[in-house]
Parts: sequence; structure tokens; C-alpha cells
Amino acid sequence: QVQLVESGGGLVQPGGFLRLSCAASRSIFSLYTMGWYRQAPGKQRELVAGITRGGSTNYADSVKGRFTISRDNAKSTVYLQMNSLKPEDTAVYYCNAVLTTVTYWGQGTQVTVSS
Repeated sequence: QVQLVESGGGLVQPGGFLRLSCAASRSIFSLYTMGWYRQAPGKQRELVAGITRGGSTNYADSVKGRFTISRDNAKSTVYLQMNSLKPEDTAVYYCNAVLTTVTYWGQGTQVTVSS
């Protein structure tokens, strides 16, 4: 069992920035593909960014150039740096860990972009 704990969400003005963190409970964190998803009210959960255990990354078109995903295997933590935030980025952001056929989710952290 892997526990994922997100932090760093909050209220920010348009154009601002936030850094989300997701700490994992297992020492084999380095084996997992990690991702950040988000779900806005009335919408489906969508992939925001992912990072493989080898460090390859992918991003949703809507966040390319603004968001950066990274991982620190020594700290069993994955980060999402979010810059130039827009109101449409408002959502609950979830951390995700995948190893072969097993998937784990965090509890989510709210990000609200509003003036």
C-alpha cells in the first residue's frame, strides 16, 4: 500500500504561482510513474502532467510552458510548479502513482485562481 499526501494548494490571483507537493509513503517511490491530475466542478478528472521513473515528462496542452513536474526520489516526493495561473486552472489537484497494474491516489488539494 502506498499513501500519497498532497500539499501546497490554496487561493492565488491570476498570473500567480503555486507549488504542489506529493509525498509518498513507500521507499520504492523511484519505481513509480507519478502524475498530477485535476478535476474541476462538473468536469471529468484529467491528466495535467506525468513523470516516469526515468524522468521523462508529459503535459496537457493547456499547461505546457506554464507547469513543470519534477521528482525527488531521495525524498519520495513529486512536485508540480504552476506558473502564470489562470482561472481555468481552478480544480482539485490529485497526485497519482502507478506501478504496472497498480494505481494509487492522494486525497487531493484545492487550487483556486481568482481575483
